[in-house]
Amino acid sequence: MAKLQNNADSYVDLDTLESHLWESADILRGSIDSSDYKNYIFGLLFLKRISDRFEEEVEELVNERGLDEQIARNDPDFHDFYIPEKGHWNHIKKQSQDIGSTLNKALEAIEDENDEIEERVLTSIDFNDKDRLPDDVLEELVNHFSKLNFKNENLEDADIFGRAYEYLIRQFADDSGKKGGEFYTPREVVKLLIRILDPEPGMRVYDPCCGSGGMLIYSAKHIRNNNGGRMQDITLYGQEKNLNTWAIAEINMLLHNLPDAKIAKGNTMRNPKFLDDGNLKQFDIVLANPMWNQKKWSKEYLKENNPHNRMQYGFPPKNKADWAWIQHMLASLNKNGRIGVILDNGVLSRSRSEKKIRKSILQDDLIEAVIALPENLFYNTGSPGTILIITKTNPKNLKTKSYSFTQRSKN
Repeated sequence: MAKLQNNADSYVDLDTLESHLWESADILRGSIDSSDYKNYIFGLLFLKRISDRFEEEVEELVNERGLDEQIARNDPDFHDFYIPEKGHWNHIKKQSQDIGSTLNKALEAIEDENDEIEERVLTSIDFNDKDRLPDDVLEELVNHFSKLNFKNENLEDADIFGRAYEYLIRQFADDSGKKGGEFYTPREVVKLLIRILDPEPGMRVYDPCCGSGGMLIYSAKHIRNNNGGRMQDITLYGQEKNLNTWAIAEINMLLHNLPDAKIAKGNTMRNPKFLDDGNLKQFDIVLANPMWNQKKWSKEYLKENNPHNRMQYGFPPKNKADWAWIQHMLASLNKNGRIGVILDNGVLSRSRSEKKIRKSILQDDLIEAVIALPENLFYNTGSPGTILIITKTNPKNLKTKSYSFTQRSKN
């Protein structure tokens, strides 16, 4: 049987891919808002990556295992992601009209054929808006992505797509119109937080406002880099309210080879999605960078309904959700777990209802550490942040220390 020709293209390293994505953004300039670039660019990147990998798997099955090409191409059991005909990149590349509709149908067909992404990711990205994305723009984008081949053998390493994603997020964080750390948390801060929390294989890690999922991914990387395990040796959970951001988080997990990560969509305060027998699921590590001083966090709804009885220490102001997020995280933490949360440092000093909550949490010996962060570290705000490390089982040598220090500092 004749072997399939392997038309391997040039080597793709991180610099090459970052430059490629930046050029993709240049193609979109003037058509859509820069804060939306990531949705379309990573939809195309994911589509091109899995199409190229599918073709590589066909080559491997034919050349290394001697399978008939039609069997190798048409049996879903042989593939990480099965790509039907209308989802193949070559089919998309042939189109010169109604390209947006073709892309939507390709993504829908791929979702339908793959249970792990069915109704999860791809169809939330709508390419079929000719006022914003006319055929000439999409044709240029498709041709641009056709320049690189994303087969495994061409890649610098398997993590390259996730790293390139972080690059694109950083580049356009300033244009996103988001506050503080809501859109992007500097990776140096994330790495510090993960190093402190030190996730271990077998743990369950939860981010109740996960954004694009960066903290969860760094938790998995910590397992690989520091504990001798695999990224898949940890169970990841996240919830995100914004639909587009949720879709990007899903794609981010898939690009990092974390298909078992559970990313729910919805309002965590009103409707937390991770439950065990009607009660909040309990996690080993809960970490987050919520929107700082969040307004409109459903205080009235929670006071009337109090789902899951999370506000044990009281209700913070309706225009500042910081201590509401902390209490949700506490309610989601198992008895031996730890919380790491990044917030505006106003949580350490504001008065009235926040002061009462803060004092009660200190008196209950839940605060393990307070870490001050410098000014001008976060995008779109010069305000300094703070990291709070919280645990339900403070070590004996730390018991009463945080509260006593607070008391002494007032004298």
